[in-house]
Amino acid sequence: MSLRITKTFSNSDKKLVTFVTGGDPDIDTSENILSAIISGGADIIEIGMPFSDPMADGPTIQLSSNRAIKQNIDLDKIFLICKNIRKKNDNIPIILMGYYNVIFSYGVNRFVEECKNNGIDGLIVVDLQPEEDKDLLNALNETELDLIRLVTPTTDNKRLEKILENSSGFLYYVTITGITGQHSANINELKLSIEKINKKTNLPIVSGFGIKDEKQVSEICKICDGAVVGSSLVKIIEENLNNKSKIIKLVSEFVKKLKQGTKI
Repeated sequence: MSLRITKTFSNSDKKLVTFVTGGDPDIDTSENILSAIISGGADIIEIGMPFSDPMADGPTIQLSSNRAIKQNIDLDKIFLICKNIRKKNDNIPIILMGYYNVIFSYGVNRFVEECKNNGIDGLIVVDLQPEEDKDLLNALNETELDLIRLVTPTTDNKRLEKILENSSGFLYYVTITGITGQHSANINELKLSIEKINKKTNLPIVSGFGIKDEKQVSEICKICDGAVVGSSLVKIIEENLNNKSKIIKLVSEFVKKLKQGTKI
């Protein structure tokens, strides 16, 4: 298990987890955005690995992936971004999030080695089912990297047990069925689901998908160990592509507000 992730969840404070696509809108601005997110108070950062067909993502994140790909952002550049973050901050957990095809094409063992070398703490592989994760698990076996699993509102007990077998770090509860950035969570349903999961695991649970503002972060954090915000951050980038300094300023202010929502 990642020591940084373990340490982050070692107290009862609620966590703010953020997502942005690595290299969007360009590599330098992306690094500055991530620095602003960290200084704004995020507890964990998720960095999206650009992919041409991000099927679980809504239009906002799909567009961010396209922008990064147009800037020739590949995994080597994502690792460079992570390496540069680590030079400035050795405490915040860094999670890479994306699709297995990107990892498979790069080479699973090589990918995991680069994760180790560049201070990455965990992976969220959106489309990798427990039945198909043997190669990645074998590569992760001798590392402290966490494989963070997704649980959804439609996950039944049998499936949950299968998902939990090799989960570590924390669980990512997808609050809605569908794609990122769309509807908002049903709080009553969420409460029941989290209670059910907590009976089966001691892993922290953070919830994401459809969480857009400080108020929703607060609602989620009353039930879960933390909240994930992605599309709303990426939207700031999309709406201010002609003014990079404005992006940094708005992202910083927005993250500070979101962090307030964790203080319940």
